[in-house]
Amino acid sequence: MAGIRQVVVIGAGPAGAATAARLHRRGVRDVLVLDRARFPRDKPCGGGLTGRAADALAELGLRLTVPRVASALARVRFGAHEHAVGLDRPVAIVRRLDFDASLVEQVRQLGVEVRTGARVEALDVRCDAVALRLESGEELAARIVVGADGVGSLVRKRLCGTHRIAPHRLFVQEVAAQRADTAMLYDFTPMREGLRGYLWAFPLADGRTNVGLMHYPSVRQDGPGLRRLLQAGLARHGIEAPMRDARGWPAWGYQPRAPVAAPRLLTVGDAAGIDALTGEGIAVALEHGCIAGDAAARALADSDFRFADYRRLLRRAVVGRELSLDRWLAARLYQAGPGWQRWAGVALADPGILRLYAARVAGTEVLADRKLRLLRALAWRWAQWHGRRTGPDAAAP
Repeated sequence: MAGIRQVVVIGAGPAGAATAARLHRRGVRDVLVLDRARFPRDKPCGGGLTGRAADALAELGLRLTVPRVASALARVRFGAHEHAVGLDRPVAIVRRLDFDASLVEQVRQLGVEVRTGARVEALDVRCDAVALRLESGEELAARIVVGADGVGSLVRKRLCGTHRIAPHRLFVQEVAAQRADTAMLYDFTPMREGLRGYLWAFPLADGRTNVGLMHYPSVRQDGPGLRRLLQAGLARHGIEAPMRDARGWPAWGYQPRAPVAAPRLLTVGDAAGIDALTGEGIAVALEHGCIAGDAAARALADSDFRFADYRRLLRRAVVGRELSLDRWLAARLYQAGPGWQRWAGVALADPGILRLYAARVAGTEVLADRKLRLLRALAWRWAQWHGRRTGPDAAAP
């Protein structure tokens, strides 16, 4: 076994790249990033970089260098009801194939060692270091290991043990359909057929379209059923999407009480949990990377590797407060019983509520700091719904 590294980051996606970049900015030079894949590699994802993602990239000293579409308009639909919501700052829509590879290259240019095609098979936390064994048989050791290795995270499995929760499901594909404009489509209509989530259609830089759906796990749906919902939902928009081309992907929703750290171990990004309401993961990953990089740098400086306050740091940061709020909303909007219809009528019919979320997407508002305003808007719309049964639910079959 070679000498003990300061930090080993498992995973070179946005969360891993962000953590490595943050550590470099904090003066930690002995960082090794490992990833089982070879870049460029694809990942099923809508590819939308919100205002918060742009802010995190700037804070990390990373740049957006790949082709993208700047979309300043979102169309939110439920049945016959549609609202067009403008964004103060456009969402940059990218391909993960390009974006992730560009981050890896930028981190390498900083001088960080990134090894691809390097699968970590096992880790063992010892009193003075974490021992890692690679698939190749090579053994490494590090003072700190950061799990940025996604939904199947080896670090997350060690932290959570046998605890199991149902994952979100995402199905994503590219189609040749060309959009008439650069608006992003969010369609909640398939909730009438059993989806608990929404489907999307985002324009890409070469004229193709990124389409997909997100399903919250309150209702059991198998893969073929979700593919059928995606195909049928897109057909209503005149988009042909062969079922066989949709790639499925599980993801963990953020759980405020779930373990995200242990002595010498941290998790970030998908391994720590995505946004339960929207399925957003890129901005979450980048913001987590900032927090984890700071925590790891402090631990090395203080020789205190317990990370006892890491979960609290994530929870109290802007990203944690926003994730907690969206988790609360998702549990109501995506519930299994008929109550989801009331919440759809409340949340999707009010232009003021949609504008609040548009400001959050643009990164001009921290919605968790405007909870009182949001709750008042929800309460007012709830009273209207009970009084007149207006909004999307009135049109529900």
